[in-house]
Amino acid sequence: MFQILTLALLISLLVTSVNGDEKPHGVAYDGRSLIVNGNRELFFSGSIHYTRSPPEMWPEIIRKAKEGGINLIQTYVFWNIHEPVQGQYNFEGNFDIVKFIKEIAKQGLYVTLRIGPYIEAEWSSGGFPYWLREVKNITFRSYNEPFVYHMKKYSEMVIDLMKKEKLFAPQGGPIILAQIENEYNNVQAAYKENGKKYIEWAANMAVGLYNGVPWIMCKQKEAPPTVINTCNGRHCADTFTGPNGPNKPSLWTENWTAQYRTFGDPPSQRSAEDLAFSVARFFAKNGTLTNYYMYHGGTNFGRSSSSFVTTRYYDEAPLDEFGLMRDPKWSHLRDLHRALRLSRRALLWGTPTVQKINQDLEITVYENTAEHMCAAFLTNNHTTQPSNITFRGAAYYLPEKSVSILADCKTVVYNTQTVVSQHNSRNFVPSEKAKNLKWEMYQEKVPTINELALKNREPLELYSLTKDKSDYAWYSTSINLNRHDLPMRSDILTVLQVASMGHALAAFVNGQYVGFGHGNNIDKSFVFRQRVVLKPGVNDITLLGELVGYPNSGAYMEKRFAGPRAVTLQGLMAGTLDITLNVWGHEVGVSGEKEQVFTEEGAKKVKWTPVTGTPPGPVTWYKTYFDAPEGTDPVALKMDQMQKGLLWVNGKSLGRYWVSFLSPLGQPTQSEYHVPRAFLKPNNNLLVVFEETGGHPAKIEIVTVNRDTICSMITEYHPPNVKNFESSGSKFCPVVEDLKAGAHLTCPDDNVIEKVEFSSYGDPDGACGNFTMGTCTSQNSIKVAEKYCLGQHTCTIPIERVTFDEPNKDPCPHIFKTLAVQVKCVVPNKN
Repeated sequence: MFQILTLALLISLLVTSVNGDEKPHGVAYDGRSLIVNGNRELFFSGSIHYTRSPPEMWPEIIRKAKEGGINLIQTYVFWNIHEPVQGQYNFEGNFDIVKFIKEIAKQGLYVTLRIGPYIEAEWSSGGFPYWLREVKNITFRSYNEPFVYHMKKYSEMVIDLMKKEKLFAPQGGPIILAQIENEYNNVQAAYKENGKKYIEWAANMAVGLYNGVPWIMCKQKEAPPTVINTCNGRHCADTFTGPNGPNKPSLWTENWTAQYRTFGDPPSQRSAEDLAFSVARFFAKNGTLTNYYMYHGGTNFGRSSSSFVTTRYYDEAPLDEFGLMRDPKWSHLRDLHRALRLSRRALLWGTPTVQKINQDLEITVYENTAEHMCAAFLTNNHTTQPSNITFRGAAYYLPEKSVSILADCKTVVYNTQTVVSQHNSRNFVPSEKAKNLKWEMYQEKVPTINELALKNREPLELYSLTKDKSDYAWYSTSINLNRHDLPMRSDILTVLQVASMGHALAAFVNGQYVGFGHGNNIDKSFVFRQRVVLKPGVNDITLLGELVGYPNSGAYMEKRFAGPRAVTLQGLMAGTLDITLNVWGHEVGVSGEKEQVFTEEGAKKVKWTPVTGTPPGPVTWYKTYFDAPEGTDPVALKMDQMQKGLLWVNGKSLGRYWVSFLSPLGQPTQSEYHVPRAFLKPNNNLLVVFEETGGHPAKIEIVTVNRDTICSMITEYHPPNVKNFESSGSKFCPVVEDLKAGAHLTCPDDNVIEKVEFSSYGDPDGACGNFTMGTCTSQNSIKVAEKYCLGQHTCTIPIERVTFDEPNKDPCPHIFKTLAVQVKCVVPNKN
């Protein structure tokens, strides 16, 4: 095996080297790993999308990823933002992908470029621009002549741009992998023979455009020989059947760090322990690259998210929406990456052997005795029962569902279930500088059919009507009734019923708001029913059709529809009256959008009045000014008393909010909305809110965001931190003399520990921000934590009984002890 790998490496060096005196550039691969510039490497990758954070945040996000052990950044290329109008390209500002990739290279990391051009990504239309939908006779993602023409043209444009900027690895750039298509196996059967022909065409097209780096296809079991098939999922070590060729490495393109959320969803979580277990298992089973999707999710600004997807994206990632480190996820994975790197030589050059002890216990060893390389993975697959295992004459304790990594086949440097790194808790702090907001309002006029120029016998389909220019379109018709048409009894009212294909609507009768209805991510269609008061004579019935993003997945996306499709009046004296074919007027967008009242210039075009008492209700614009909050922490809006609409700061869209859509827990899916500091001026920032259904702006709060509450929860049997070991060549050794477990705490930035908020050495329970005392604790717990930590930027509290109690004063000497400690960090007083 070793000789075969060596031969493959020599061949790759010969293939990629232009001059024998130069270091080879380029990327090769074999059945074991990628080979970049002549070197094998383990890759710990993170998905970070340039579109979901402003350029001012990119350097810091990338730096934190690198600190977390990431050496490869994965990003999609977003067709609909780069070519919003056919033939007109945009690579400016937030969409400057070249600048983003160059920043990654500047920090010494590699790039995987997922060209798609179908990307899914919970992004509007899966990345396809709207104009593509209107190309004659087109069928997306099929061997369809119009589609393959436009797909190739776009892909060629992207590749030519990367080549022009010398961003591919053979040119000395950071791009080492490229992806064509995305999870096509999910839909391939729907296209029958054209699906198979399409995927073969896509692979040949991509390799034909550029063959300097490997191309990959994720979730494509029968990938063509010229591309590498890869895995997406939560546990690819056990669900991935492996690459479909002996000379393709085992790569994991999406290890989901939690799950994206749609409005109406409860929280989506995935533990750091489960993530670490999945990665350790994958590397134990021949994997050499894993990518966290997402490593930083960020924000779906504007109207960029797909149907019903929240504005906050993958907030449970190692770096949260605001770019703050979410511990222990960030730090536990950082430690895992270090443990695997300590095992790197054995993993890449050793021969693997697997010993199955029983159904749950497994030992995997990578060893090359000639080169003194050895690393072992001890796995306990049982989800509830810990176990003991004997390996090479030594006994090892394995917690439930865990992998222990022995970087030298002797020493446990890391266990996936025992978190020795710190935890933290996120805080939203009301700003003192940005409070007491003074609100003004401007209310939309509800139009009638006579005021809407675009007429049609029946309501028009909403996607093709709006053409992705707005979330909104007005629909209006009128009906002339006499008093004999109306119910005679005072206790009976007519019911307005609207069957809609999605996503939401607000209804008005004779200019008065009568109600709101909506679907959800699973069932976008819905039936709106509301009693209404009609009058003798002409009655105006007006609907505001609302979209919450375009679809992003599934077959035949170009054939999806939305908007009202059947409208009836029930309870009239003549029975039910169908007014679907009554002739309707239409208008795309609301007037405030057209006037751009969310900008300084546009705000002057309408008359604003002070908000006093109860605000007027739906389809109302609100504006105020505020100063940038104190400090440098991220900024957010708490929208607790609002309902549904859009947000802007200084003319920049923060995205959609929908606070009134409660999860099954009775809580909003998202209450806080990110305001990047890059969007702010020191003073007089314009905040504009368009409220669709009737929230009250007086309760909107501007807050700063921090993770200054940090914690540790560690037991006596936890292993020492992996940072206490190092490996150099064939030597593996500790870097400290006293290898003992301890509670390690480090404040973010340059902050210092101001207060110990909780400390218990005994049997505490809970989580960071919510610890509770158990039945036994040392009375000296707070005192010890204060001794080691107060006033320090970083501290370590030893897990030793004698540190907390004299032997004869231990309140519970016969239990395994746990230390839970929580401290508050603050900016140091420079006086």
